Amino acid sequence: MSGVVSFHPRTSEFVAEQPPGTPSSDLTAEALRLRVRQQEALAELGVRALQGTPFAELLDLTARLTAEGLAAEFAKVLEFIPSEGRFLVRAGVGWGPGVVGTATIGADVASPAGYALRTGKAVISNHLAKEERFRTPELLLEHGIRRAMNVILQGDGEPYGVLEVDSRSDGEFSANDIAFLQGAANILGMAIYRQRAERDLTAALERHQILAKEVNHRINNSLQIVASMLHLQTTTTQSEEVRHALRDASGRIAAIARAHQRLYGSDKIGAVDLGAYLTDICNDLAMALPNCKLHVTAAPGLHCAADTAIPVALVVNELITNSAKYAYPDGGCEVWLDVSRPADAICIAVRDRGIGLPAEFDINSGRRLGMRLVNALTAQVRADLQVSRLAPGTEFLLTIPTPPPR
Repeated sequence: MSGVVSFHPRTSEFVAEQPPGTPSSDLTAEALRLRVRQQEALAELGVRALQGTPFAELLDLTARLTAEGLAAEFAKVLEFIPSEGRFLVRAGVGWGPGVVGTATIGADVASPAGYALRTGKAVISNHLAKEERFRTPELLLEHGIRRAMNVILQGDGEPYGVLEVDSRSDGEFSANDIAFLQGAANILGMAIYRQRAERDLTAALERHQILAKEVNHRINNSLQIVASMLHLQTTTTQSEEVRHALRDASGRIAAIARAHQRLYGSDKIGAVDLGAYLTDICNDLAMALPNCKLHVTAAPGLHCAADTAIPVALVVNELITNSAKYAYPDGGCEVWLDVSRPADAICIAVRDRGIGLPAEFDINSGRRLGMRLVNALTAQVRADLQVSRLAPGTEFLLTIPTPPPR
């Protein structure tokens, strides 16, 4: 005796084509216990799917739970491979060695799974030996399978394959069993859709990151080329004032390139550990200023946006460079950088023990290009910059307000 059950997902209705003499659907006590077990299996499968269980593990779980829920010895998840026109046994229970992950089954209408896939109908075959709609696959014959049940396993826009339960016993699968099996397939289908969506999003993110790094690499190279061109230009002019201006411009562009390279060369470009970032910048700067000793103290975990990190790095670069140029006319340059977070702000202190600032120095006067740049960058990040005359030396204190936690 055999029958075909068509499942309509939109209406959640089953249309069963049963031959005369089909046993009554009235539930016995044993059948009722089986239905309860099936509902528990669907609940467990749904919870595990929502928890983000790894896909391969979820396939194995589906095969095990559906076999248990139907008191069957065998179950398998068949993935349709369009290029081969066959099913691959992706997961399963009850099968012999070398089946799961290796064995394939024809996906044409001459097999139960292929019939289900091609017709779009759930299939019950309670007597495979007498089946006239399709042949019994060799895999089922080898394992003594007498009856089988197949439902479509939907994927992302097209079927992923078929979920099949098989048994050696003489019992019969019913329309209620199909409802349970289709329910399990629907849960697994949603997990397949989510997995593919996550895979596509991951691929898109990776492409975006590769593109962003390539663009930033080109920007960094362009900045370095400009700095080199300005440096070469200093050899073609006779004016010491022009040479000085060109060297300063070249140094500042090189500083931008270094800051850019440090930031966008990392894996995380959205948020930056400012202490670690400025430490890296100072390591680069120490190579550019071999006659100046830099001391850096930076608290960990002081994160800020990338749009804040680069202007702050340029401010630090300018202040350290100024100390190296003007604070130690007799040599022996030493500069200290301290990065801390005393309250609801990030504080960056740059100090030296040099000869100090000229008496007429005014931080807001903007007479020198360097200080005009420092003030402009400070305003860009909405920070406050204060200067203190020490004995000896000078300290610049940059205070960057941090937003309250959300």
